Amino acid sequence: MNDNKLDVFENASVSKAVFKNAIPSIMAMIMVLVYNMADLFFIGQTHDDFQVAAVSLGTPVFLIFMSLGTLFGIGGTSVISRSLGKKDTDYAKKVCSFCMWASAAVGTVLTLIMLVFINPILSFIGTSPDTLSFTKTYLMIVSLCGPFVIIGNCYSNIIRAEGNSNTAMFGMVLGNLLNIILDPIMILVFKWNIAGAAIATVIGNIAGAVYYLSYYWRGKSMLSISLKDFTYKENVLKGVMAIGIPASLGSLLLSVAHIIANALMSAYGDMAVAAIGVSMKVMMIIIVVAIGLGQGVQPLMGYCVGARNRERFKSIVKFSTIFSAILGIIMTVICLLLLTPLVKVFLTDEAAFEYGVKFTEIMLTTSIPFCIFFVFLNALQAMGEALPSLIISVCRQGIIYIPAMFILNVVMGMNGIAWAQPVADLLSTALVIILYIRSYKKIFENTKTNADLKLQTEQP
Repeated sequence: MNDNKLDVFENASVSKAVFKNAIPSIMAMIMVLVYNMADLFFIGQTHDDFQVAAVSLGTPVFLIFMSLGTLFGIGGTSVISRSLGKKDTDYAKKVCSFCMWASAAVGTVLTLIMLVFINPILSFIGTSPDTLSFTKTYLMIVSLCGPFVIIGNCYSNIIRAEGNSNTAMFGMVLGNLLNIILDPIMILVFKWNIAGAAIATVIGNIAGAVYYLSYYWRGKSMLSISLKDFTYKENVLKGVMAIGIPASLGSLLLSVAHIIANALMSAYGDMAVAAIGVSMKVMMIIIVVAIGLGQGVQPLMGYCVGARNRERFKSIVKFSTIFSAILGIIMTVICLLLLTPLVKVFLTDEAAFEYGVKFTEIMLTTSIPFCIFFVFLNALQAMGEALPSLIISVCRQGIIYIPAMFILNVVMGMNGIAWAQPVADLLSTALVIILYIRSYKKIFENTKTNADLKLQTEQP
């Protein structure tokens, strides 16, 4: 059964392999989007835009947990997929177990840090007297599920490394669907408001993580989370961190950048903060599709790198790039057509609504290259290219995006804060393509295709 899971990595047509791995990944990410939208939607039904602003302020902080899940998930997936391509299942088991126990330990430590230092954190992210208590309530509660958030985000990626994309999708769907069901009950029926949203988030994340763990407990995987397979030696720690840190750093810097955006926008009032938060939620419609596609095809690429199959790797990248551009066009059109009702669902204040529409229109200008960006980023991660991955992560959300916010805020005011993201997206897409070309030549320039190798061995 386990060999059959990997058959699509080796023998299926490129289009079938991409669709089989990317579609479940995209669907799972769309469920994350629906959950995020539902959270904000039901909070919006309280008709209290200060609570909407509080969710906007708290979400980037909570995303730090998810970024650490990305560290172990993307880093582990890259190493595991390449190991499976080399037929080294024992090493893949060690990596899988390491990711499990490291996720649990780091999640516990971060939860304690969040709870102890909650007041300085609230001051740093720019809460006002009107949003302080709401944001504190939200973060204090959601922090309790920190280890489960990291484990869930980790294994939603790693399970795809062994060709089981449907299981990876179902775990995310389960957790987010449960959250969506609980949101209206706890927010509107029980009248728990923002605390209800946070409690629903905790329950949903615990359910998703337990589902993934049960997959291993039931012996459905060729990999392992058993403590007896745990090790950080044999380059396990180094291999996971080499790719995981750049991937996680991208998510972490995104959280930091959103916190800074909120802090800068707070100078224009709480309604501007609520509006930029809603704009980022609308942009998530495109972002989750791009991330889902990239993460879905990364194991395919990594397997090809491990198997030294240059031509199949190149074909997967080419097909995925075209597919991502088409998806980017479709999703942009959908967002533009539904822009007014989408923003109006979340914001009742007239000024906040106008800000939200304008900010979203600005961010949508570079959504298509943004989708292409994630294909090449995941290609770099699949090749195990740590330094280029690190450069991209630091540049897109750090070196380019954060300074751009400060500069454009001075030049253009609040609209400049929104324009900073398109500027970062265009420059980062150009940079990631350049680094991909350099890395591809380095990895494959002296590598013959499988067919060439086979022909050579058959010759006398």
